[in-house]
Amino acid sequence: MAKKNKMVEAITSMDEDFAQWYTDICKKAELVEYTSVKGCMVIRPYGYAIWENIQADLDRRFKELGHENVCMPMFIPESLLNKEKDHVEGFAPEVAWVTHGGSEKLEERLCVRPTSETLFCEHYANIVHSYRDLPKLYNQWVSVVRWEKTTRPFLRSREFLWQEGHTIHETAEEAVHETEQMLNVYADFCEKSLAMPVVKGKKTESDKFAGAVSTYAIEALMHDGKALQAGTSHYFGDGFAKAFGIQFTSRENKLEYPHQTSWGVTTRLIGAIIMTHGDDSGLVLPPAVAPVQAVIIPIQQFKEGVLEKANELAEVLKAAGVRVKVDDRDQSPGWKFSEHEMRGVPVRIEVGPKDIEGGKCVVATRYNGEKQDVSFEDLAEKINDLLKNEIPKGMFEKAAANRTNKTYQCKTIEEINAALTEKGDGFVEAMWCGDEACEDKVKELTGAGSRCIPFEQHEISDKCVCCGKPAKCMVLWGKAY
Repeated sequence: MAKKNKMVEAITSMDEDFAQWYTDICKKAELVEYTSVKGCMVIRPYGYAIWENIQADLDRRFKELGHENVCMPMFIPESLLNKEKDHVEGFAPEVAWVTHGGSEKLEERLCVRPTSETLFCEHYANIVHSYRDLPKLYNQWVSVVRWEKTTRPFLRSREFLWQEGHTIHETAEEAVHETEQMLNVYADFCEKSLAMPVVKGKKTESDKFAGAVSTYAIEALMHDGKALQAGTSHYFGDGFAKAFGIQFTSRENKLEYPHQTSWGVTTRLIGAIIMTHGDDSGLVLPPAVAPVQAVIIPIQQFKEGVLEKANELAEVLKAAGVRVKVDDRDQSPGWKFSEHEMRGVPVRIEVGPKDIEGGKCVVATRYNGEKQDVSFEDLAEKINDLLKNEIPKGMFEKAAANRTNKTYQCKTIEEINAALTEKGDGFVEAMWCGDEACEDKVKELTGAGSRCIPFEQHEISDKCVCCGKPAKCMVLWGKAY
């Protein structure tokens, strides 16, 4: 047990230093490793396996809605990036440029894609001619580069993995429906597959995507009370189409501009999982995306029949669709317990000589530490119930309770400051007049910026939290990653 205590102590307590706790988990659970390129990370096999499960789940959802995967180039000519004024201004500070090919200077600089709207627009201009060509429902799984000044694994890195959906439609109504539909896909995925509650809403004008008519987002609250934008969906109207000369012949035989959307989530979802569910023993993974859903620990594995029984149970669970492994390494059971707790494996199964005699095993759940005896005959059914129902439900409720406890309704700037000072960081629900100056002032005076205008509105008061003028809507405010 001394070894277990030593391993657990190797993680900084989240109450002592949340940022260091996060970094410790990223490193000690073997999710990432740093590289010689500042701000770029190696996503190690265990971390990448989580991303693959996220990718598979979302990719299935996209395809069920008719989306197809494509792959655009990594490079964007400067002249192409400059075609949409607001778009290029929004990304200019983060763009990385290629100036040479080999030893020769390029005639035109190439941008390493920070996002791919311009590339999709160029392509659509070549392939969309008639209303019969619409809609195009495209998505790509790629990496992008944004030259961030301050970086942290998964949350903000100079190169990161994501999916970016880009669709083009005959009418504004279709495009708006697509924008809202994909936000709902993200919200459903986060809540059901990641057990992470989110708030759906619309970004304020000052905070919307560069070049968009409107931006929708899902906002999650991390364990430390800071907000994390978990996904966005943008409606572009016909602004990009006009900038790039995309026109189609309508049903009335007139030339018209199509309407576009884009939407995306990134590897920061892994950071969201860590900070929503993790504890001082390490990672706590939602079963849907856990690379290993159940680990079997043989107790006294040197004794006759123990390893055989462990492998037999593993085969039963595999046949039932569970991602399972037997840990038969030459280490003590206590060391293995700590190791798999650190890595967030949802279920641990212990089986030893006494268990075999009794025809049962011990099943421990990671998120709450509960243990129970389960007969060999009932094991597959019980594990599947835990993975699909009990654990996701319990993890979601735990995260939702944290959010409830850290959501404050405030009517004045003074109340916001008092809540954040006395109770700690969290979501603030407060009214807003719609004036950008007040939005900026709230952040300046409290440190909490606008996260979104929630779709689910309720009136805290009839006055703006900042200026006291009549309020137009309730805004969700918070300090963010």
